[in-house]
Amino acid sequence: MTVRTRFAPSPTGLLHIGGARTALFNYLFSKHVGGEFLLRIEDTDRERSTEAATQVILEGLEWLGIRHDEQTVFQSTRQARHAEVAWQMLEAGRAYRCYLSPAELTAMREQATAEKRTFRLVSPWRDRDPGEAPADIKPVIRLKAPREGETVVDDLVQGTVRVANAELDDMIILRSDGTPTYQHAVVVDDHDMGITHVIRGDDHLTNAFRQIQVYLANGWELPRFAHIPLIHGADGAKLSKRHGAVSVLEFREQGFLPEALCNYLLRLGWGHGDTEIIDRDEAIKLFDIADVGRAASRMDYAKLTHVNAHYIRQADDARLTADVAARLEITDPAVITRVATLMPGLKERARTLVELAASAKFLTLSVPLDFDAKAQGLLTDEAKALLADVAGTLEATDFSLEAVNAALHTIAVRTGRKLGQVAQPIRAALTGTNVSPPIDATLVALGRDEALARIRAA
Repeated sequence: MTVRTRFAPSPTGLLHIGGARTALFNYLFSKHVGGEFLLRIEDTDRERSTEAATQVILEGLEWLGIRHDEQTVFQSTRQARHAEVAWQMLEAGRAYRCYLSPAELTAMREQATAEKRTFRLVSPWRDRDPGEAPADIKPVIRLKAPREGETVVDDLVQGTVRVANAELDDMIILRSDGTPTYQHAVVVDDHDMGITHVIRGDDHLTNAFRQIQVYLANGWELPRFAHIPLIHGADGAKLSKRHGAVSVLEFREQGFLPEALCNYLLRLGWGHGDTEIIDRDEAIKLFDIADVGRAASRMDYAKLTHVNAHYIRQADDARLTADVAARLEITDPAVITRVATLMPGLKERARTLVELAASAKFLTLSVPLDFDAKAQGLLTDEAKALLADVAGTLEATDFSLEAVNAALHTIAVRTGRKLGQVAQPIRAALTGTNVSPPIDATLVALGRDEALARIRAA
């Protein structure tokens, strides 16, 4: 048997970080066992589903490197199939036409409320002669659910979960206008797509009981279910905007690398010793749904940032340079070259791509620079006199890294200063701040003309 998993988002909003983790777990599990990962867009809610939201989902998954096998399935294109199965269930006596009017349903709910009991529909049309149907009511089709016994979910994460069938009513599978309900459409699609494992958030666990009844009513083999706990904020509440970024593309804009985000999400609810950094190939090798815990996970943005810093330090310099150029809107090839030259030093201190871009911004500036308070504090009269000496010495230097480094040491010895005492005023003159990568590398990245122009201007 080939394992087939799926991610089935509704295009009614952004790709939430919880959905991204669900997609990642489905992807990793299928690849771990040599299976296939599919994508289905559940766009049957025509009022709320948008093309823009669909594109955001596809863009987010592509950015994360979670690529699906086969073509994307759009649920809205399969309504004829959903209806076909509903009619087959009706003909087999597994479903029935229900002619209850909206007014009758309202009255039944109000009676249950008055009697302080949970409303569970017991339709009089379950066993009633359809010949008695009112002519002015278009019927819905309801599942003829079993009333005795229980429905059992043997969940790969939650364990065995049971519910008495008396607790479940006869749900609608086809509305009066001929459109399918979510619970019915999901089962038909998963069956037709050959899905063997349904891995999703545990907020869908109650849906599994109703969906299992649809499987059984059609005589279809059940998939294995795995309901993974949701992601909460650090305070234990449901993750929301007040906790920070919650959509995948927000994390991209805030400067997180996709591999860092995936690494963090992998460890959010899935355990494998104390190893923190796990790349994609290793994740596929190690991941098993059996290692997912039952407790809700808590989003830790500080830890994510720490993981991101690791991946930035390991990232290709050309890739990081291109990102910085895009964020700072740099088009001048000479400035891009400066960024590329200094990237090995810049990326050592950056925790996000936003920080990386901010630290590189001084490379885009022209004299005269604006100096922040700390830089101004460094540029004393004594420091300015030193800078004049520095400019004269560097003018006669070939501006290789070795030559610049040697020149700075010469200045330090000649003036009786430590190298840091020489470097700090130069740093202020070059960047307008008191922070930069090593000063020799910074000088070389700026080049002779630009570096000297900045030092002399200061």
